[in-house]
Amino acid sequence: MENQPQTLKRSISLWQLVFYGLGTTIGGGIYALTGKVAGAAGMYAPLSFLISASLAVLTAFSFAEMATRYPYSAGEVHYVRAAFNRKSFSTLIGWLLIFTGIVSASALGNATAGFLYDMTGLPHVLLTIMIVLPLGAIAAWGITESVILVVGITLVEIGGLLLVVFSSGDSLSQIGTRWPELIPPAAEIAVWGSIASGAFLAFYAFIGFEDMVNVAEEVKDVERSMPWAILICMAVTMLIYLLIIVTAILSVPPDVLAQSNTPLGSILEHNGSLVPPAVMGIISIFATVNGALVQVIMGARVLYGMAKGGNAPKVLGRVNGFTQTPLQATAVIVILTLLFATLLKLAVLAKIASAIILVIFASVNAALLKLKLTETPDRSQKFRIPVWVPCAGMVACLALLAFEVSRYF
Repeated sequence: MENQPQTLKRSISLWQLVFYGLGTTIGGGIYALTGKVAGAAGMYAPLSFLISASLAVLTAFSFAEMATRYPYSAGEVHYVRAAFNRKSFSTLIGWLLIFTGIVSASALGNATAGFLYDMTGLPHVLLTIMIVLPLGAIAAWGITESVILVVGITLVEIGGLLLVVFSSGDSLSQIGTRWPELIPPAAEIAVWGSIASGAFLAFYAFIGFEDMVNVAEEVKDVERSMPWAILICMAVTMLIYLLIIVTAILSVPPDVLAQSNTPLGSILEHNGSLVPPAVMGIISIFATVNGALVQVIMGARVLYGMAKGGNAPKVLGRVNGFTQTPLQATAVIVILTLLFATLLKLAVLAKIASAIILVIFASVNAALLKLKLTETPDRSQKFRIPVWVPCAGMVACLALLAFEVSRYF
């Protein structure tokens, strides 16, 4: 028994998995990017979020089915390999996933440092180091402990978002008369370009549900829990995001939101809430830290899965006997996260992450589409979706990516 390799600890329940997904999705986007999307799309920012949500939901359904077929760490790598049987392609997807985790964690660490800078005035680099290193220690500590912490912080950040909505009752009550302001003119191409640009940036706010499949080897009853967890996470995220962005646009002018490091705090201040804006700043810190923690965990699990499959150095595929976590893989992710967080700005990091994840999402949709078209349906499979869903998801991802790339040429 002593000579057998250590395995990951299977301890995550359905609801822990839901909050794990909410922790990275909600913490990763709405707190950090509300103002940026408002700056890009103006009063039409809710439509940008709706476009991104529709695209993300299509792909979420594809991930939900794929996770029941191949419930492994580095899930996307397994999905692509099973469909196309090309090791080079699946390896590329794996490294893109790892890079996405690093960039996303860097973006959130960068955003957290921005929140703290507003409060303390300390050097941005020092604040970034003070954020990222403790996150690495928590991720290395243990998956059960990490998920419990993620769940606790997720409850706090959802409470913060609901606080913004409830404190903005007067602004929301105006939607009956102001809704025409949210509808763009159909013939204005430039306006729709701004909306699409906002959607590309807002898409980063929906990144997170895909991280759930990379802890599949640590989930109880994974074939039943994973699809439900992904879909519940997306439904809750969509509802909260649309409430928040409509509240934001009706409360504060988009150009003011765009200039704020803590846009949700600006909403509270504008609406005369009894809750000091500093409280929302603190909650924002918890939210972005939470998202960064989940990204570090995800990146480490994908790197671990890659090493197990022979696509990364074997040392990164080891699991520590005491913590039952991949310590070496976690250390690599933390070091690279620290490097990117100190070198690049938030908006740049978010756009890089969005572009890479769109490539990955398109690949996963294409993989499921191919499997559905070439395999005999397995009637015993617990979760299946119609063939048009991955087809539409693939086309939508490629279209949004092509639009954003075309803006630079």
